[in-house]
Amino acid sequence: MRVLLVEDDKMLGSAVQKHLGQQGFAVDWIVCGKEFTEASDCHSYDMVILDLGLPDMSGEVLLQRLQSAQVDVRVIVTTARGSISDRVSLLNKGADDFLVKPYDLDELTARIRSLLRRLPAADADANASTHGPLRLFPLRLAATWDGVEVPLTHREFWVLETLVRRKNQVLTRRQIEESLYGWGEEVESNAIEVYVHMLRRKFRPDLIHTIRGVGYKIAPI
Repeated sequence: MRVLLVEDDKMLGSAVQKHLGQQGFAVDWIVCGKEFTEASDCHSYDMVILDLGLPDMSGEVLLQRLQSAQVDVRVIVTTARGSISDRVSLLNKGADDFLVKPYDLDELTARIRSLLRRLPAADADANASTHGPLRLFPLRLAATWDGVEVPLTHREFWVLETLVRRKNQVLTRRQIEESLYGWGEEVESNAIEVYVHMLRRKFRPDLIHTIRGVGYKIAPI
């Protein structure tokens, strides 16, 4: 799951990106409203964590832009303003949830997961990917083989989902990494190889083909 973090406080932004990354989210972190349009044009996000107090424009303006564009994304607003009138105003303007600063990182993670759980079952499964006996449910981070759920770590899931979603392509390691890690996150040199190895063990050895000198491709089924 890809998250856009809009936060100009560098210490907080770094902490949130690292914490959510450890929970299996890919977090792109930007520090101003100017970068918002570029980020949203380049990627599709499942969640936006939006600070209202940005240096170049109000976060409320960005919230209204998301509403006007009718983008299907959940928004958690973070703000130092915590009065009832402020909270009511934010919810009326399209925020799905809010946190008053300073906030706890575990609470932020819990609120993200809570928003995802509130989706109707039909909506949660609407984006499921199917590849032969394999089904992937991105909003639930669940995978089944012949109807039986196969336990996966978050990053194992996203490697597999990326390969299935682009099953007619050979993907380089860098392309797969982009689906797993946010901007600026350090990536271990053999991380993708490890995830591919584990997926082959959990499903079947020939599920993912290695294209020597290029990358990986999901096997036809």
